[in-house]
Amino acid sequence: MILGISGSPRNMATEHILGEALKMLEDKGLETVQFTVRGRQISPCRHCDYCLKNKECIIKDDMYQLYPLIREAQGFVIATPVYNGSMSAQTKIVIDRTRATLAADPKALRMKIGMAIAVGGDRMGGQELAVQQIHTFYILNGMIPVSGGFFGANLGATFWSRDTLDGAAADEEGFRSLRKTTKRFAEMVMRLENMRSQEK
Repeated sequence: MILGISGSPRNMATEHILGEALKMLEDKGLETVQFTVRGRQISPCRHCDYCLKNKECIIKDDMYQLYPLIREAQGFVIATPVYNGSMSAQTKIVIDRTRATLAADPKALRMKIGMAIAVGGDRMGGQELAVQQIHTFYILNGMIPVSGGFFGANLGATFWSRDTLDGAAADEEGFRSLRKTTKRFAEMVMRLENMRSQEK
C-alpha cells in the first residue's frame, strides 16, 4: 500500500494534485490510501519523550488514524503547499509526530520509498526547498527518496497553482514533473518488492 499524505488545511490544489498522483500510481498497479490533515486535529510534537518510554504518543488526537497507515505503507507520497517559501506547518507537524512510530520501532520506515510534491502560488515560490525538506525526512529515517530525474523533475513534482485549483490543474509542466516522478516511484516500489520476494 502507498500512503499519500496531504499537508494542506484546505481542499484545494495540493489535495487535488495528490489525488492525481495516486491515480497515476493505481494505473501502474499499486494500491493507494489518501490521508489529509484537512478537518483533522493534529497537534505539534511536544518533544516530551513520553513516546520513548511508552512506545506511543501522549497526544491522543487524529494522528492515531495515521499511525497504522504509516507502519503498513510500502511507500509515501507527501504533498505540501508552499507557505512562506517552505513546507506547511501541518506537513511539518505530521513529520514530527512520526517520532512515536519510530520510538516503538526505530526501523519502521527503513527501505520504504518516498516521493514529494510541492504546490506553490508562485512559479519559484519555494517548491524546491519544500521538496528537499520532505526528502530530508526520508533520508533521516533510512528511506529511499525518489525524484523524476533530469529535465523537469530533478527533485520531485512541483506545481505552480497561481493560488487556485484551476491554476494547478492547468500547469502542464507540473504534470510533466508528476508523471516522471510517479513513474520512477512505481518502478522503485516494484523493484524493491521483487528483491524481497527473491530473498524469501
